[in-house]
Amino acid sequence: MTLSRILIANRGEIALRVVRTVRDLGATSILPYTPEDLMSPAAELADEAHALPEGSSYTDAQAVLALAQATGADAIHPGYGFLAEDAAFAQSVIDAGITWVGPSPAAMEALGDKMSARRTAQAAGVDPVPGITDSVTQTSTITDFAARHGYPVALKRTDGGGGRGITVLHSDEEVATTPALASAAAGGGTLILERFVTAARHIETQCARDAHGGFAVVSTRDCTLQRRNQKLLEEAPAPFLPEGLNERLVEASRRLMETVDYVGVATCEFLLTPEGDLWFLEVNPRLQVEHCVSEEVTGTDLVEVQLRLAEGGPLGRIDPVRGHSIEMRITCEDPTRHLAPSTGVISRLRWPAGPGIRIESGVTEGDVVTPMFDPMLAKIVVTGATRDQALARARRALAETVVEGVTVCAGLHAHVLTQEAFTRSDEAGALAVTTRWIENEVLPELAAGATAGQEAPGEQDGEEAALPEPSPRTRSSYIIELNGRRMQLTLPDGILAPTHYGHDFVSRSRRTQPLRGRSGAGPGRSARAGATGTGSSGGDAGGEPGVIAAPMQSIVTRICTEPGAQVVQGDLLVVLESMKMENYVHAPHDGRITDIPVSAGRTVTAGDVLVRMTAPETTQEA
Repeated sequence: MTLSRILIANRGEIALRVVRTVRDLGATSILPYTPEDLMSPAAELADEAHALPEGSSYTDAQAVLALAQATGADAIHPGYGFLAEDAAFAQSVIDAGITWVGPSPAAMEALGDKMSARRTAQAAGVDPVPGITDSVTQTSTITDFAARHGYPVALKRTDGGGGRGITVLHSDEEVATTPALASAAAGGGTLILERFVTAARHIETQCARDAHGGFAVVSTRDCTLQRRNQKLLEEAPAPFLPEGLNERLVEASRRLMETVDYVGVATCEFLLTPEGDLWFLEVNPRLQVEHCVSEEVTGTDLVEVQLRLAEGGPLGRIDPVRGHSIEMRITCEDPTRHLAPSTGVISRLRWPAGPGIRIESGVTEGDVVTPMFDPMLAKIVVTGATRDQALARARRALAETVVEGVTVCAGLHAHVLTQEAFTRSDEAGALAVTTRWIENEVLPELAAGATAGQEAPGEQDGEEAALPEPSPRTRSSYIIELNGRRMQLTLPDGILAPTHYGHDFVSRSRRTQPLRGRSGAGPGRSARAGATGTGSSGGDAGGEPGVIAAPMQSIVTRICTEPGAQVVQGDLLVVLESMKMENYVHAPHDGRITDIPVSAGRTVTAGDVLVRMTAPETTQEA
């Protein structure tokens, strides 16, 4: 391997996944980190971990590139999320003489948003979901399209992803009142329009293509089980496909990759209707969360393939699919409350083991889950010789899994794995579930069956778990930061003043302690710091007229008004994001905006003032 020092511009289980392959290949892994991640497993495993400048984050392209240059990195692997699909960042990496582990910026731009991806698909002779590829700015465009194709329809932000930026409309009345057009215009976003397919399976291909034209579909995957357009369970290969569809998927994927001269790994996503229609959705020009199941059924290390292709090497042999693999995303969401987010300290954690089990996780006991961040704690990947064996192992794995302190969606997975609609084919030999099955059938059933007043698993009435007593030993190790680099320091016991350092930051089973005291934010470190996520509609704060406060911890993504503006009840003011969900904050009454103390990109906590406006009784005087 030519690449020897690889900076991984990511965190959590994503960073851990890449670090392990880099170590297998004998290269040096370099990891940037923020203060929340000083004690993270990824920072612990990386060969070198360096602090990002104060105030920077994993999306700070300039800071990440500067760190790569300062540490002598000869390649940057972006993982998935954050900067992975930022064509401008990729170009700056290349301009700096550093290898970019991913497709060319030109290919990223051709596939990087939904509008350009639709145009690329049309140029490749691959049919996208019926829709309008040009920017949608008028309600009449939507109603005219619906008159021809019928409702529901979906407005999609071209820069959206992971289920975000999608507004489903079911009638002319909903079109007339949707805030999506105003939100996009205020935030400089672009919308396209598509028919919203209500009954379909979500099928994708894991692709790889080298600089010499070598191409392969490593495996197909089925990602039908979703909520809020975000995946919950994936499997490879996609089961119960109609005859000839696999060949159609491979050919469509090849055309898409060749049209943009793609070099690297990618995922092509499609919708398969019960009538047999295959519609192109999008191409993800990076590794995806669910890549593990493709690795398990082929024995292929896709990160190793990425690094080889980035060096200009050949694709090499991809073994044919053998067996079956299922990935279950374990998220902090309560299935008895329609997957409402759950937060708290992870007080106990035990993952399953045994034949066919692979765990991808970046959290440990003592970590804190907050509403700010991506709710996924881990992926449980289960592989068997057949789909039935994989399903049986998945049921066993869930029975072994223990997560306390927060509520997770393991109960939803356990329920799904007993349903014949998912485990068996229907009379026509197809999988009976669709992308709406979880939301329309499974979640209502679980909510209806929940015992009234039963305490959610892991809730502790707000009481903190007892701190572990330090075990007797003669030497202790501490994590310190020296000149911006994470290091471990071992000292004889007693050389420091007696203290309870570490109790708030380290689990009972870990010997390494951070050399700092209690955090004002409470016990533990953030389990998912750095990702994006939603709020809920804001309103007058604490009964104070004219003051609109954040309903929960979230990120301000767009400001849609300005001081001095006259607004009417229902006007869109601010867009918040938490746990990958957008939320619109509207004016609760008519009035004039007097102050906006927040800005786009700022993190706010529950109760922080977003907007001040004239109170209802003073509006007429204003």
